[in-house]
Amino acid sequence: MAEVSARKRVWGWYWFDWASQPYHTVLLTFIYGPFFATVAAAYFMSTGLDETLSDARAQTVWSTCLTITGLIIGFGGPILGALADTSGRRRPWMWAFSALYVLGAAALWYTDPAGANMWAMLIAFGVGFIGAEFALIFINAQLPGLVEDEAVGKTSGSGFAFGYLGGITALIVTLLFLAEGTNGKTLIGLDPVFGLVDGTAREGTRFVGPFVALWFAVFMIPYFLWVRESHIPKRRHSFSAAMSLLGNSIKSLGRRKSLAAFLGSSMFYRDALNGLYGFGGVYATLVLDWNITLIGIFGIVSAIAAAVLSWLGGRFDSRLGPKPVITGSIIGLILVILTIVMMDRESLYGIPLAEGSRIPDIVMFTCGVIIGGFGGVLQSASRSLMVKHTDPETATESFGLYGLSGRATAFMAPALIGLFTTITGSARLGVSPLIALFLLGLVLLVWVKPNGER
Repeated sequence: MAEVSARKRVWGWYWFDWASQPYHTVLLTFIYGPFFATVAAAYFMSTGLDETLSDARAQTVWSTCLTITGLIIGFGGPILGALADTSGRRRPWMWAFSALYVLGAAALWYTDPAGANMWAMLIAFGVGFIGAEFALIFINAQLPGLVEDEAVGKTSGSGFAFGYLGGITALIVTLLFLAEGTNGKTLIGLDPVFGLVDGTAREGTRFVGPFVALWFAVFMIPYFLWVRESHIPKRRHSFSAAMSLLGNSIKSLGRRKSLAAFLGSSMFYRDALNGLYGFGGVYATLVLDWNITLIGIFGIVSAIAAAVLSWLGGRFDSRLGPKPVITGSIIGLILVILTIVMMDRESLYGIPLAEGSRIPDIVMFTCGVIIGGFGGVLQSASRSLMVKHTDPETATESFGLYGLSGRATAFMAPALIGLFTTITGSARLGVSPLIALFLLGLVLLVWVKPNGER
C-alpha cells in the first residue's frame, strides 16, 4: 500500500468533520429537529391539547429522545474505546459506526407529517446520532498521534472550522433545493428536489435524511483512503480485558486530580452546549414561530460564525492554551441563555415590545452567532485540553472517558429542559437550567491544570 504523507493524513482526518457535521447542523439543530417539533406539536393538538401545551409536549418528546441516546453514547463510548485499544485496531469500528450513521439518517425519509410514526422516527434519528457520536470518539482518539503536541490546538480548531464549512454547505444545499417553506417551495422558489418529490407533503424536508446519509458516505472516502492506523500495542483482546483496562483508568482518576476535574467540568458544560444545539431550532420554532426556511438561514449564520471562530480559537489555543479559551466561551454562552430566557414575541428583559416587532428576530440571530461561534471554540479547545491529559497508547479509551464525561449526564440537559418545560408550561423558560450547568462547569475548571498532567 502506498505511503500516505503526514499532510494527507491530517486532511483525511479533517474530512471526517466535513462529512459528519451535517447530522448536527442539518438534522439535529436547524432542519429536521424543528420539523419534528412541528410534527409532534400537530399530533398532540389533534388529540385535543391547546397550542401551548402541545408545544411543551413536543419539546418533552424531543428531550426524551436526546436523553436516551445520550445515555447509550455516554456509557457505551468508554467500553467500545477500551475494546478497540485492546484489539489494537480502530478502523473496523469506524466502518460499523458509519453504517449506523447512514442507516439512521436515511430512514428519516419515512417521517409521517401527521406524526403517526413519531416514535419510530425518533428511534431512527437516535441510531444515526449514536453512530455519529461513537465515530467522533474514535476520531478524537487519533489526534494525539496525528500531529506534534504544539500543533494540537491549531489542528483541532482547523478541523472544527472545516467541519462547520461542511455543515454550512450542506445547509445551503438543503435550503436551496430540498426543504420547502409554507408555500411548498424552497428558498429560491423551486419545487423541492427539482420537482421529484411532493412539497405539499413535506417530502422535501423529509428528504434531508437521505441527503445527509449520502453526503456522509461520499465525503468519508478521503478519511478511509488517507488516515492509517496508528501503532497501538495489541493486548489480550476480550471483553473482560477491556473492562479491566477501563476499570484501571477510572480508578486512576483518584490520583489524577486535574483530569478528574476536567472531565467533571466538561461533563456539565458540554451537556449544556448539547442542550443549546438540540433545542435552539426547536425554541425558535415554538417560541418565535419561525418557519423552516428562516431557521435554516439562522443556521447558516451560526455555522459561518462557528467556522470562523473555531479557526481563530485554534490560533488562540496554540498561543494562550485551551483553558482560558474554554473559560471565555462559557461566559459568553451563559449571557446568551439569559437573553433567550428573558425574550419572547411580547417583551425583552421585561421591556414590552410593539406588536409585530422584529427585535426578537434580530436578537435571536445575534444569539445564534454567539452560540455557533463560542460553541465551536468550546468544542475545539476542549478536545485540545483532553489531548494534554491523554496517553497516546490508550487514546481511544481516554477519549471514551472524555465521551463519557460529555454523555454520562447527557440525559440531564434534555431531562431538565423537559421537566422545567412541563412545570412552567413554557418552552421559553424550559431552557433556563442550562445556565446552572454552565456555571457548574466553570467552577470545576478552576482545578484543571492548563497544560495537563503529562
